[in-house]
Amino acid sequence: MLDDPSLWVLIVIIVLALGFGVVNGFNDAANAVAASIGARAISPRNAIILAAICNLAGAATGTAVAKTIGKGILIPEAISFQTVIAGLAAVIVWGSIATRFGLPVSITHSFVTGLATAGIAAVGSSAVIQWNVMSRVLTSVVAAPVLGFIGGFLIMLVILWIFRKSAPTKMRIIFSRFQWLTTAFLAYSHGKNDGQMPIGVIMMALVFYTGQANTWDSIPWWIIILSALAISSGTATGGWRVIKTMGSRVTTLRPVQGFVADLSAAGVIEFASLVGVPVSTTHCSSSAIMGVGATRRLSAVRWGVAGNIVAAWVLTFPICGILGYLFSLLLGLF
Repeated sequence: MLDDPSLWVLIVIIVLALGFGVVNGFNDAANAVAASIGARAISPRNAIILAAICNLAGAATGTAVAKTIGKGILIPEAISFQTVIAGLAAVIVWGSIATRFGLPVSITHSFVTGLATAGIAAVGSSAVIQWNVMSRVLTSVVAAPVLGFIGGFLIMLVILWIFRKSAPTKMRIIFSRFQWLTTAFLAYSHGKNDGQMPIGVIMMALVFYTGQANTWDSIPWWIIILSALAISSGTATGGWRVIKTMGSRVTTLRPVQGFVADLSAAGVIEFASLVGVPVSTTHCSSSAIMGVGATRRLSAVRWGVAGNIVAAWVLTFPICGILGYLFSLLLGLF
């Protein structure tokens, strides 16, 4: 069986998918702990441990996003080892570059874009993308950050009004404890949404290898566990530059601001997970942090840093689109 070339390609894809998970942990998943670490509510070590556990729990409690990624982006004729590897290569390259410069980007949209253009290169635009699904993904690019910002802004105003007579020291103690809950909620939501990306990739390759579409009916536990561990290890080992950008450079965070930002972002992600729409933890978290900061005054948000983050969001699409297309063409030659 080891003489089967297709088996070796499947193994390569599984390894690349786990590498994809690590890059996700470097960048996207780092947003789940950035606010709590930036607000000094939870120590980095405890935040990472909490995020790892909750990421695993989230990845194990829903498969809607994994199925969207595996079955909803490309038509069956466009799904091949060539397109899957090209999409993975695109997101790993771009995600690694962005992380190197401390720029939080959407690993979700990086892969969706790379996979879509890889399919176009292999099959042609008229028969590749299921546009009804893509339209929901593209809508979330605008809707998720807007909802995150508005949610962070409004919830922060409500919290400030409720605790308007409370001493700052008391609020710090209360919300330092509450932030354990919201950090756990955000990490869980990430696992339930973004954390399913490697699961969807491995399943896509497995279905193509076996030729059995019903494999989607029961996703093996080893795929879920390996994917969650890859993301958690990435957060623990390589996400510190993104954590610094999100936790301290966008705006000054105290426990109450961190609590609200995490709560707003997690709420948006959880809703998207329920309807099977992949959204970016980066988009939700960073926009929620901006919304929270804007309640003090607009100048409390470092808009130059925010502008760099938004620019990285925008550049994700053309860069990953070009990379996915070129990698697919090169693989097609072999």
